[in-house]
Order: sequence, then structure tokens, then C-alpha cells
Amino acid sequence: MHMFCFQCQETSSGRGCTFGGHCGKSEETANFQDLLIFVLKGIGVAAERLSQAGVEPSKPLGEFLFESLFMTITNTNFDTERFADRIEQALAWKRPLLEELRLRGSDAGLPDHATWDELDRSRFVTKAYRAGVLLTEDIDARSLRETVTYSLKGICAYAHHAAYLGAYNPEVTNFLVRALSTIALETDIDKLFELALESGKFNLVSMEQLDRIHVKTYGTPEPRQISIGVRNRPSILVSGHDLVDLLELLEQTKDSGIDVYTNGEMIAGHYYPRLFAYDHLVANYGNAWWRQDVEFASFNGPILMTSNCIVPVEDSYKHRIYTTGVAGYPGIPHLDVKLPNGQKDFSRLIAQAKSCPPPVALDEGTRPGGFNHAPLWTQVDKILGLVQKGALKRVIVMGGCDGRDSKRVYYKEVAEQLPKDTLILTAGCAKYVFWKLPLGDIEGIPRVLDAGQCNDCYSLIAFAGKLAKHLGVGDINDLPVSYQVCWYDQKAVAVFLSLLHLGVRNIRLGPSFPAFFSARTIERLQRDYGVKTISTSQEDVAQMLAGN
Repeated sequence: MHMFCFQCQETSSGRGCTFGGHCGKSEETANFQDLLIFVLKGIGVAAERLSQAGVEPSKPLGEFLFESLFMTITNTNFDTERFADRIEQALAWKRPLLEELRLRGSDAGLPDHATWDELDRSRFVTKAYRAGVLLTEDIDARSLRETVTYSLKGICAYAHHAAYLGAYNPEVTNFLVRALSTIALETDIDKLFELALESGKFNLVSMEQLDRIHVKTYGTPEPRQISIGVRNRPSILVSGHDLVDLLELLEQTKDSGIDVYTNGEMIAGHYYPRLFAYDHLVANYGNAWWRQDVEFASFNGPILMTSNCIVPVEDSYKHRIYTTGVAGYPGIPHLDVKLPNGQKDFSRLIAQAKSCPPPVALDEGTRPGGFNHAPLWTQVDKILGLVQKGALKRVIVMGGCDGRDSKRVYYKEVAEQLPKDTLILTAGCAKYVFWKLPLGDIEGIPRVLDAGQCNDCYSLIAFAGKLAKHLGVGDINDLPVSYQVCWYDQKAVAVFLSLLHLGVRNIRLGPSFPAFFSARTIERLQRDYGVKTISTSQEDVAQMLAGN
């Protein structure tokens, strides 16, 4: 065993990757990610002790933690050197915290997470092999410690995007510090389970904050038809999740004769007025992240990866893909140089695009999107009217991540088998399994209502919450709504825990239970929340329509 990682849905044999990650990351990268998390837990221990003494963690520290944990999400960064640099930065953050504890006489009994302070970078590898998941021997404590860790990664992804736009909530940093300290030290199963649910609460806080700052920056999303075709002009493709990078690229390519396309979860860019006002933001190209090997090859122009989800880069497009932000891949140019106006310098992509042929069409026509909770709420009277006259019987929330697992055909089958008096609310790349199906509408309301990115799963939760309040329903489970959480990476884990925090029952988590859920963890989720994984599409459709 050269590594151990079981944080994603497609981990090897459903147990854990031990000789290179199924995602494509190397053993060294996996171990350096573990070491970074180990050091971040040490920061959490030290900062939490100082917090108890009245010294709150600083905003710069919070933003460093956000970015650092975000970097370790599956398919975000494969560059070992970037992680080595980040470990050194984390140690530099930890030292003054420890010094402050020593000055206060509060440094007694600190664990190895906090006291390890290796200056010799050549020894990182040795330490990394002893700093990973298996450091926790008890299976149930390990299960819940890792569940919390992966939820923190999701929280930090959303908090990082918000902080990049200037929105920062110290309560999230305070929780993050406390949670990192707790998972470094705590072994009590009940306390760890409660911490996992509490992480769901703070994931909601982070998603709501990001939703607010997106609206403030780009305007309220508007339902509209999104092109999935191509035009005959040189083009740049933007993937990932960071709308700031998309806006800066649109501004720099204005009047240049170059078109900009979105890919994957960057589709949300077409929903915000400030972004779709650029007439050279042309269409959404392709499908979910795992199709990059084929779709990036056919795009022909430069590709900008702004965050997750990047996959191992193929030779067919290796010469024209770039990373920025938290994303990284060995041998791929990383763009972080700023122009005098503060924007990132994308001139390299722009120059290359002018020499590239136009993209090859993958699809044609349009599909509806932009159903954020705000515009969706303007339709609530019509939706309730459809319910009252029997034209709408049930709403299925089916959002999260897509992936390569062949069992995911289930979600397409569910969408096809749901009767015409049901609506599907979705967000994240899970939609690509069914978004392009001709499922029609209910009296002008599309049967598939897409809110956007995985962070826009908040819209689905917010809409259900507002609907329950509007109807005077005390228990959200009394609404005619069923929940399917399609998971692959750690942001979906955080969303799942947010639903549990709200008391949502009978969630179907699929296409499989996480490998990091121990048998005891699964038993408790089933007993207390009715959590289940997927069965056959026919059986689950019948059960959801019956309210189960």
C-alpha cells in the first residue's frame, strides 16, 4: 500500500485507492494532500486553544484554510509541487500560533498535529506516509472524522469562492478551526456524528453567502434558453466553477472576434445578467467533467480550468489547456499573473485562440436553465395552482455530481420513468444525465428546472424551505418533495449533511454509499434519517411517488 484515499464515489473497488488514485492523482500527490490536511488540523488545534483564550482566528488565516482545503477536493489539483509549497505555507502559519500559546503558557499537551514543524522539505515524503486516513485506527471514529473532513472541504470550496468576491463570514472560520481541532483529537462517536451534522449547518451558511454575493455581483439569475450549439469563430472554453475568471475573460475578449463557451458547471454563467450581457458568451459546450478526454479534444481552442473538475490531461489537447486558481496539473501552464487593473492576464489564451479552428459541434438547439430560487419563487403561485388542480403531483430534487460509474444510468432512467405530472429540480453536473432529454413541460413550466452549479443546490434547499413556510408546513418532510443526492466529490457530501441538518428524511444517496461510511455510520443514518441508497429505477420511482 503506497497511499490510501477513499474520499470520492469511484474509489477503487468501493474500498479505497492504494496504488495511485482512480481519479488519476499520483501516490505522492495523495500523500502530500494528506500531509497538508494533517498540518491544517494542527493549525486548528492551536487556533482553537487561542480562541478559547479570547484570540479569534484572523481573516487571512480563514482564507488560507478555505483555499488549502479546497485544493484537496477530488480532481482539483494534481500538482505535487503546489502541495509541497502549500505545506510550507501552512507550517509558517502555524508557528506564530504556537509561539503565542507558549507565551500564554497554554502549550501543554499539544498533539503531533500541532507540534510537528519540519523545516526540511526533503522529509515531507517520510512524514506524509504516516499522516493519512489510516492514522485513526478505530473504524467508526475514522468514518466520522473523514465524513467531517470531506464536509469541511465542501464548505471551504463555497467559502473560498465567496471570499474571492469579498464576502467573508468569521463564523465559518471559527467553526472550521473548531472542527479541525475536534477531528484531530476527538474519538467519541456521538460527538463526531453531531459535528458532522453541524458541518451541514455551516455548509448552508457558506452556500447562502455565496448565493448572495453572486447575485450582488452578477445580478439575479434569469430563466432563459441556453444554446448548446457552436458558431464558426475561434473560441475559448471555460470550465470549473469560478465566475470571476469567466467575467475577466469575457471582458478581455470583448470585440476580439473570439467566442467564449462554458463547460460543465460553468454553465451557471449563462444565467446571470451581467455575464450573459456579453454577446460573445455563446453556448454551453459538452457535458459533465468526466467527458473531457473526448470533448476537450473536439473543442479545438484553448481551455481554461478555473477550479475542479480537471481530469488527467490527454495529449490531444495538452498544448492548449491552462489552469488558474486552486486548479493545477503537472506540466500545464498555471495563470496567476495580474494585470494593472487587478484582473488575471489571459492574453496567452487569447493569442492562442486566434490561431485555432472553431469548435466541432457536439449538440444543437437550446435547453432551459436559470431557475435559481429567486426567479423560481416568482412562479410559486402557478406551481401551487398546478398542485391544486392535480397537474403536478410531486417534485423530485435530483442534484449533485455526475461520474463514470455505469450505475449512473439509473438517474437517466428515473427521469424518463417519472410521470408527466412531476418536476425535477436540479443543480450541479448530475443534470447532464437527463437535462437534454425531451421531457417537456407542465403548462409552460419545464419539467427539468436547473439552478446551475453544485453550490446552487442551495437554491433547491432554499426553495423547499420557503415553500414549507409559505404553506404553514411545520415539517419539511410533509412537502410533496423527494430527494436524490447524486454524489461524487466532497461538496456533495457537504450538501447531503446540510439536508440532514435540516431534518430531511428518506434521502437516496447514490449511486453507492461512500466507502468512508462504516457499517455503524450507515446503520445510524438509516435508523435516524431513513437514508437509503438507490435500488432499481422502477422501484425507486414507485417509492418516491408514494412519498417514501
